[in-house]
Amino acid sequence: MSGPLVLASGSAARRAMLADAGLTFTVRTSDVDEDALKTSGVDPADLARRLAEAKALAVSASVPGAWVIGGDQTLAFDGGLISKARSLDEARQRLTQMRGGTHALHSGAALVRDGEVLWSGVETASMMMRDISDSFLDTYLATEGDALLACVGSYRLEGLGAQLFERVDGDYFTVLGLPLWSLLAALRRAGAIAS
Repeated sequence: MSGPLVLASGSAARRAMLADAGLTFTVRTSDVDEDALKTSGVDPADLARRLAEAKALAVSASVPGAWVIGGDQTLAFDGGLISKARSLDEARQRLTQMRGGTHALHSGAALVRDGEVLWSGVETASMMMRDISDSFLDTYLATEGDALLACVGSYRLEGLGAQLFERVDGDYFTVLGLPLWSLLAALRRAGAIAS
């Protein structure tokens, strides 16, 4: 591999996915103003890709020669874009609104080197939430706590959040926050990892 690999994301799930895939990397978060990119009328899937690119480009400026991976996720529900909840009360409201329905989870990623986007992409998972009871929701929120505030849907599928769903159509890694197979293929094509 020529040049270091850097993840431009503070997401614990993204770190774990890349580490479990055998990649050696460092983490540098960006100061990208996500709200500035979330303009009205923007397609949620395209927004996930654009956010991933912006984060990778911002970090790339400070690490010349590094392969920088950006990642982000958006959630589309009932014709709107859902952002991370700011409180557990807000998380409860969102989960109550989404229960019994289907939403789209878009995971974007980008590979950047020396300020150039070498690849970017997005993959989508369709998430069918079961009609959870209020008592299960209480238990869920109490068990998971503030960790849910770091997740766009106020759930973590790799934990108790798996019980929120009756079906998921899409890749597991996409749900966790990266289109991993496509990203690994892009890293191999670029020569950033062994093929």
